[in-house]
Amino acid sequence: MRWQGRRQSDNVEDQRGDDSGGFGGGMGQGGGFRFPGGGMRTARGGGFSGIVILAAIFLFLKFCTNIDPMQILVDSGGGGGQLVPSQSEAPSGDTSVKNNDEMTQFVRTVLAETEDVWTGIFQSQGKTYPAPTMVLFNGQVRSACGFASAASGPFYCPGDRKLYIDLSFYDELDRKFGASGDFAQAYVLAHEVGHHVQNLIGVLPKFNAMRQNMSEADANAMSVRVELQADCFAGIWGHFTQQKGILEAGDLEEALNAAKQIGDDTLQRKMQGYVVPESFNHGTSAQRATWFKRGFDSGKLESCDTFSGSI
Repeated sequence: MRWQGRRQSDNVEDQRGDDSGGFGGGMGQGGGFRFPGGGMRTARGGGFSGIVILAAIFLFLKFCTNIDPMQILVDSGGGGGQLVPSQSEAPSGDTSVKNNDEMTQFVRTVLAETEDVWTGIFQSQGKTYPAPTMVLFNGQVRSACGFASAASGPFYCPGDRKLYIDLSFYDELDRKFGASGDFAQAYVLAHEVGHHVQNLIGVLPKFNAMRQNMSEADANAMSVRVELQADCFAGIWGHFTQQKGILEAGDLEEALNAAKQIGDDTLQRKMQGYVVPESFNHGTSAQRATWFKRGFDSGKLESCDTFSGSI
């Protein structure tokens, strides 16, 4: 990526070196979303009907009226999100990133680029885009969604509209997940910003409400659709970033490789030697790469409707 010399976001809180702790739940390594109170994206009770209901809403609005469901949802409330399923061990990379000026400048630049893209998209719909705040932390952090450690990986908290990242995760992304390159790193942030967009348009709060009456398996199935949409939204950001001439040869391949390396099936094979499809809550490697590429190719919100039909 040709990111040097571009605008850097001021919507950043640098809490590295801050010893203030916190209480709450933890999320999974590699990024994601949390619900206020530290709750994870699993649920209890209910059935697959929740997915059918949400899909039916999108289909009705899309085909039986002249209303754009994505635009309607812009007026709705909050949610939260995660890039990779939960893992048990914390990142082992160097946490002394306070002095890593280049990496700090990089993530501030990527955040600024997401602000520019989503501001333009929202403005095209007559809306205002309230940009999220990015919190940089070392080791552990307190958010409106509870306490998280570095093992949580990057995550988005809808309760405070902030995305959180310990920059040592990028070492893990390369060393442990086999996903290297600056555009792979940018994809991580763009995915979390995608959850912020879902929060703004109402997808996350709708999921949060529905999951209360769903079984864990059905909540996982719905979570996959939520996560794939965040991947698609990250692809939309990549689409407009490419139009600016920022991307270089091989950048797209870096992001697609990252999406594949953190698919549920790939991670489960790596961690336990076998896969349990009903436990997937992020999507397979093929699904994640496919939906990122769909957003990247189209640059349109309507291409990211993961709630209608098969995925």
